[in-house]
Amino acid sequence: MKIKQLLITFCDYSLYIKGYSPHTIRGYKNIVNCFCRISEIDDIEDVSDELVKKLFYKGRIERNWSSSTFIVYHKILKVFFRWCVKNDYLEDNPTDDIEVPRLEKRLPPKLTRQEAMRLLEVAYHYPYKYRFLRYRNHAIFATILFAGLRKKEVLGLKYADVDLENRSIFIRQGKGSKDRVIPASSRLVEILSIYLTERQRLNKTCPEFFASLNRDMGLTDTGIRRLVKKIREASGITFSLHKLRHTFATLMLEGGCDIYSLSKMMGHSDIKTTTIYLAASAEHLRKQIIKHPLNDL
Repeated sequence: MKIKQLLITFCDYSLYIKGYSPHTIRGYKNIVNCFCRISEIDDIEDVSDELVKKLFYKGRIERNWSSSTFIVYHKILKVFFRWCVKNDYLEDNPTDDIEVPRLEKRLPPKLTRQEAMRLLEVAYHYPYKYRFLRYRNHAIFATILFAGLRKKEVLGLKYADVDLENRSIFIRQGKGSKDRVIPASSRLVEILSIYLTERQRLNKTCPEFFASLNRDMGLTDTGIRRLVKKIREASGITFSLHKLRHTFATLMLEGGCDIYSLSKMMGHSDIKTTTIYLAASAEHLRKQIIKHPLNDL
């Protein structure tokens, strides 16, 4: 049986029965196809423990995989081969005996408070050709820095899901297929209100909140990548949209937000995921260290 044929069936099962996201399905396809390409095999009968081990050795030694990359490959191949075993295409799962490296504990990258403020200033004062771009782009960066949305959530945000009157942003089916509500600060409400006024002036009626300039449709992934590149070059600040999300979390802790509330706003399934920001915030730690009782001696 051809592996690529099995992969199509497996991905359909994962998408329509298990309910996994298209992003997850793309990951399955990329990694299983990479295994076939490196191992130079087409049939599931040719899969062996040795070929799978060779893939991981090659990735770690020749391709310099990080521990996280190794773990992602291992996890996806394990799930795929488990499905193959369950459906009698393989006798055993060839990933079972492969040891997984310890994941490095790294602090999430973030901007300083000053860098975040400069980024917003540059996004607003950039010499745009059209006024709409000024207000929309400023609103995009502000939404991430003030509310911590993921890139996918920014692009998928609907006009009807932003309630400025009640100062709330509804995230529909975020990561892990979870809904959540994020409160909007008064400053963010002000920025989004200015953008909405300009959006209405141009008669944008698309359901997406952040609209394209030239067409009545939502901003695309390509469009937001171009925007990031443009503002990165203009500001001289190295950042990604996910780095801005990390910045939101860190600044919230420094401002006194409790870890439970932050976890809910970030949309984390496990509060342990959120606790990494405690170590990333030096200012938060400084505020805690003054509570040491010997400081009063």
